[in-house]
Amino acid sequence: MDLILKYFPELTEQQKERFAALPELYADWNSKINVISRKDMDNFVEHHVLHSLAIAKVLRFKSMADVMDVGTGGGFPGIPLAIMFPDTNFYLVDSIGKKIKVVQSVAEQLRLTNVRAEQIRAEQVKGDFDFIVSRAVTDLSQFVGWVKGKVSDSQYHKLRNGILYLKGGDLDEELAPFRKKVQLFDISDFFEEPYFEKKKVIYLPFR
Repeated sequence: MDLILKYFPELTEQQKERFAALPELYADWNSKINVISRKDMDNFVEHHVLHSLAIAKVLRFKSMADVMDVGTGGGFPGIPLAIMFPDTNFYLVDSIGKKIKVVQSVAEQLRLTNVRAEQIRAEQVKGDFDFIVSRAVTDLSQFVGWVKGKVSDSQYHKLRNGILYLKGGDLDEELAPFRKKVQLFDISDFFEEPYFEKKKVIYLPFR
């Protein structure tokens, strides 16, 4: 909790309890299903929870906003964001059933009533969302193809509706098709740990 409170000191008691419960819940699931790499579990909070929360430094989701997490895996960034924004609706999707089983269990044990998880491909999802979040599941051009037509026209955030995508490394070539619209946020501007030095939040508005 110290690492999270370092950057988010305003957490409620309920949020603190939920964040504090995450390492044990995921360690238990990881002993049954390899959701997170074994070596990465040693840095679970920094590499998974805090990394997910970089999106919360870029944008505070409004009450009753609809956010879809595509390729959520074990629930990242969706689960930490759902704890941070308890009045925002999160829909977590992944094509791998065992990962969704983990997400559903974690959400149930934490009593996250604002989380819905489903085994489904992003292209098959019906409806639209204010924002679509994800963590480096594929090349951005391919990702945009998956979620095209799934962003709502209704605008009420400080950023226009679109994609908030966590990714690191050299992104120049990948982002070239979007350079007139895309905006990059260096996560190292928010968090001082060396792990975040080359990691970014990519924001791509759809309207």
